[in-house]
Amino acid sequence: MTVQDTTTAAPGSKSTMDAAEDAARDVKNEALHAAKDLRDAAIEETRNRAEHVKDGFADEVSSVGSALRRASDELRQGSPQERTFGYAANSLADLSDVVRDKDIAEIVEDISGFARRNPFAFLGGAALLGFAGIRAARASQRSPSHDASSEPYGYGGTS
Repeated sequence: MTVQDTTTAAPGSKSTMDAAEDAARDVKNEALHAAKDLRDAAIEETRNRAEHVKDGFADEVSSVGSALRRASDELRQGSPQERTFGYAANSLADLSDVVRDKDIAEIVEDISGFARRNPFAFLGGAALLGFAGIRAARASQRSPSHDASSEPYGYGGTS
């Protein structure tokens, strides 16, 4: 009985191994390239959506500032309420401009810095924004057929 030496390869098998390794390397490189393209597309889509949200937020802040400005204009000149509403309107206009002019990364950096310097103020502001968001979500869930007869204390209902 003869024992064959398995360490020696048949002629041509080395080039087959090299070809297989090259093919595996090519598949790996193509997969990495495809994954990078998908990652870049996801990042770009996220940036686009964040910019859209940022612009919507700036529009809403500007709208609230305009409403405060109109309310201020209707109040007695020099009254504390007129000054307070005017100050709030100016502050919201400034905030709206800052949000529009900054990149998302800059805004996140500014918020992070504020949170590190003023953790209690940040948490309080986050809680207020959360409550406002809940109220807005509940208000948007009300059906348009919500009639006055369901109001408490007989407002709009039959007595």
